[in-house]
Amino acid sequence: MPTPASNELFYEDRHYHEHCFRCFRCERSLADEPFTSQTDGLVCSDCYCNEFSSKCVSCDKIVMPGSRMLEYSGSTWHEDCFVCHGCEKPIGAEAFIPDKNNYYCVPCYEGRVAPQCSQCKKALTKGGVTYRDEVWHKECFLCTGCKVPLAGSPFTSEGGCPYCVKCFSSLYAKKCAGCNTAITGFGDGKYVSFEDRQWHQPCFKCSRCSVSLVGSGFFPDRDLILCTDCNNDE
Repeated sequence: MPTPASNELFYEDRHYHEHCFRCFRCERSLADEPFTSQTDGLVCSDCYCNEFSSKCVSCDKIVMPGSRMLEYSGSTWHEDCFVCHGCEKPIGAEAFIPDKNNYYCVPCYEGRVAPQCSQCKKALTKGGVTYRDEVWHKECFLCTGCKVPLAGSPFTSEGGCPYCVKCFSSLYAKKCAGCNTAITGFGDGKYVSFEDRQWHQPCFKCSRCSVSLVGSGFFPDRDLILCTDCNNDE
């Protein structure tokens, strides 16, 4: 009598001897193992995961297909491995803030890492203003005089305190001897100083002929300043 045929296995209309039904990479029998099909043949779950699945950057273990995971900036974590660097609790689907190579839940970042506003002492998590090595929320960085917001506007300081141009002009700025308005350092901010008087550069002109004296010789005559020609005509 003919010898009975050995057990046969079927997959996608293909027939295999039982001893031939193996992973084409590690040659493990697939008779009782989960597997998938690749172009080159059948592959066991372990080989498939090692080649095609991502590794968790925290525990360095395979993130199995279909398992809960998180991906950010090209890296992958098991959901339980993606934890706050501060409190070490899983972040899950909650908002988080990256800082260097660490990740924080919002409460930990605000309480442990974020700089504090010099005015309100609350965490500054984005934007803000830096002045004299200190930080402010934009809405907290105010003129010391009139309390108008200074973010995005020209300002100056006196005694280490910030002032808008208007307040600084009225409180501290020196007056131009030519036009009698404040010399603030903004706009036509360059000025000329002589003895105890100052002029905006455009205002530094001969008191008689109005020629500009910037970069030229001049002669003081009591409250007047004269160019060389006008001085010689006297």
